Amino acid sequence: MIKLVIVEDKERIREGLVVLLGATENIQSVESYGNCEDMLANLTSDAPDVILMDIGLPGMSGIEGTREAKKILPEAVVLVLSVYDDNERIFEALCMGACGYLVKNTPPSQLIEAITEAHAGGSPMSSHIARKVVTLFQKNFGGMGKSDVHLTERETEILTGFADGHSYSSVAGDLFIAIDTVRFHIRNIYRKLEVHSQSEAVSKAIRKGLI
Repeated sequence: MIKLVIVEDKERIREGLVVLLGATENIQSVESYGNCEDMLANLTSDAPDVILMDIGLPGMSGIEGTREAKKILPEAVVLVLSVYDDNERIFEALCMGACGYLVKNTPPSQLIEAITEAHAGGSPMSSHIARKVVTLFQKNFGGMGKSDVHLTERETEILTGFADGHSYSSVAGDLFIAIDTVRFHIRNIYRKLEVHSQSEAVSKAIRKGLI
């Protein structure tokens, strides 16, 4: 079960998220705040598993709030939900400790899936956000450190899907395979690349020119 904290200054959006996510089966409780200052003051007592963080907030920004939250509660997962999709804010949020980045037009079902994925150790991103991140890696690290690691065609398809920001279920649907089959291939990918998370696998595969 997931303990969730929402930081969103727009009252209507905040209340809508509370209703939606509070009724979700795998979410145990939901606390919500209109600014980072109040969220940080209650962070230790709330002890959330996941923080759903807006960026444009009154007072302290969500990017600054992400950094401060990770200082207070390093194990908490911060997932950005923002209207902003410019490179600077995306990369700054990820550098400050956010595990993923979603835009606010994300459908409710995908938002719920992303929260679950983030809690499980994934790095969910809206597709065009993930593409921006991949492009940055390719520009700065493309072709570096090539090795004799060999991925099968199916493993490459799956890893490319994750690089594009797709979820386990979305990748499975696109490739017409079961989610358990995706998980089987991911375990093999982790072993071959000697990594322990989806984001590490994507990053290392890009650096080595595998995808």
